[in-house]
Amino acid sequence: MPRPSVRRGAALAMSALLLPVLAACGGSQDDKKEKDAAKQGSDELVIYSGRNEELIDPILDKLEKATGTKVEVRYGDSAELAAQILEEGDRTKAGLFFSQDAGALGALSQAGMLSKLPQKSLDKVDAAFRGGQDDWVGVSGRSRVIAYNPEKTEKVPDSIHELTKPEWKGKVGYAPTNASFQAFVTGMRVLEGDEATLKWLKALKANGAKPYAKNGVVLDAVDSGEVSVGLINHYYWYEKVAEVGADKVNAKIHFLPGGDSGALINAAGVGVLKDGGQTEAAEKAVDYLLSEDAQKYFADVTKEYPLAAGVTSSVKDLPALDSLDAPEIDLGKLESLQETLEMLKEAGMV
Repeated sequence: MPRPSVRRGAALAMSALLLPVLAACGGSQDDKKEKDAAKQGSDELVIYSGRNEELIDPILDKLEKATGTKVEVRYGDSAELAAQILEEGDRTKAGLFFSQDAGALGALSQAGMLSKLPQKSLDKVDAAFRGGQDDWVGVSGRSRVIAYNPEKTEKVPDSIHELTKPEWKGKVGYAPTNASFQAFVTGMRVLEGDEATLKWLKALKANGAKPYAKNGVVLDAVDSGEVSVGLINHYYWYEKVAEVGADKVNAKIHFLPGGDSGALINAAGVGVLKDGGQTEAAEKAVDYLLSEDAQKYFADVTKEYPLAAGVTSSVKDLPALDSLDAPEIDLGKLESLQETLEMLKEAGMV
């Protein structure tokens, strides 16, 4: 299965420069309609995937075999791929967008780029993890948690707001350039407002919080005692335990109570591109990703929460999804990433 990766930065910038030229040479609207009509019944599907290639390639191989669909994938950053789809407009080559987080899907929904999904597909997933316009659906979930080292601290914070207190000066690790941290900040903006969020970000930085490149590096820093606590997604800890054994991992994780902003549950999800001309193949792909086979892959291999009804995780000691005290939020409102990036710059974090 051909899988040309979309490189971040230069390649995306180059494609953005070429797109207007390609559009101008694309032929008439009648030609496009004929091409779309031919594609609708085809067994080929182009997926733009914001999910990591190493992580997601195995399940897309299974999707291809299960649906009889020839799949081609472009990999890249979710926000950048969403921007590319918006740039391509009605000439997009993508039939399905597989996003790392709900925000990028929300941006495409707001722009009217996604098709409404069949009700039978939507009904498999709780409304909290679906788009408000019924045009995207979550396939796996992950909770924000606080990782901590019991050898470095006896107290574990119950709120991210505690991390700006003097007792945590220089003891907190975070990944400000990572998409999951940025999605969390966007969620905090939705839940608490821009003023409160900016104040918290500035206070966190002023308190000596240590920046790292990725969630996994934050966890390693907590595990080694370089910092006492860190802000990560839950599955990094479960992956590390599965890889090296629980007795080899010093760090623990804490699921925050009380609907705290730091307990956001975000969803990786999919949407069918309205102008991709691959609706039939894309809808088959959506149904496969919500099948028991695919859901167990997300649960058992990537250690995320399966979101389709009736599928539960077998990961040892993972709290049930419905037991988590997460904040109530419309995940589609996480689309304002640009405003979040500007806020992080203002706070001196990126």
